[in-house]
Amino acid sequence: MSTAAAPDEGRRERLVKLGSAAVFLAIVAVAILVVVSESQTDGGNTDLEGVAQVKADLRGIPQRGLVLGDPDAAVTLVEYGDLQCPACKVYAEEIVPEVIGSKVRSGKAKLEFRNYTIIGEESVPAGAAAIAAGEQGRGWDYVELFYRNQGFEGSDYVTDSFLTSIAKGAGVPDIERWNRDRKSRRVLAEVSRTTAEAKSLGLDGTPSFAVEGPGTEGLEPLPFPESARELEEAIDEAG
Repeated sequence: MSTAAAPDEGRRERLVKLGSAAVFLAIVAVAILVVVSESQTDGGNTDLEGVAQVKADLRGIPQRGLVLGDPDAAVTLVEYGDLQCPACKVYAEEIVPEVIGSKVRSGKAKLEFRNYTIIGEESVPAGAAAIAAGEQGRGWDYVELFYRNQGFEGSDYVTDSFLTSIAKGAGVPDIERWNRDRKSRRVLAEVSRTTAEAKSLGLDGTPSFAVEGPGTEGLEPLPFPESARELEEAIDEAG
């Protein structure tokens, strides 16, 4: 019996060890998935997309608040957008840069972003964060970088961590001040004001555009533009 029992005990010991190792690996795998999931949903992932491109697109162009371009430009092109809006992301990546390169950089027009929060509750703190960044001269960097790192709509990705990562990537110099400003009643009221303004103009979606210049009667909403060329032509007509 003693000789027969030894192999059984050795086999059981090996099985126990293998089982323990499998459990340990399973626990590690679950832990890794949790960390990855949290970094994707709460903005813990600091590997932002488009930082260099945004800097290149905006380099040398004056910024004040959420206005990009020469403050004395005769024409103002206003974009009413929601930072969570997927269509706004497409415009930010494919259409608006052309207008910036042709009309804003040349001083023909200045471009202003105004929040029109229609996607959900998280659009409000996102918009406030952009305004607060603008108060430190990084408003358009913030807007453009947010769009390039936009998460899936309704995925709850707009967290304090995510917003802060965008602020750092945008080069906001004083993060502590930015944190205070974005949560202030004053800044949150500005988000509400521009949203109400967009509704008063009859705008029913994002992005929407309006133009103002010597050739317009105040701020005039534009028909839904499908290309940079249409926006450029509107600027020319307004000037």
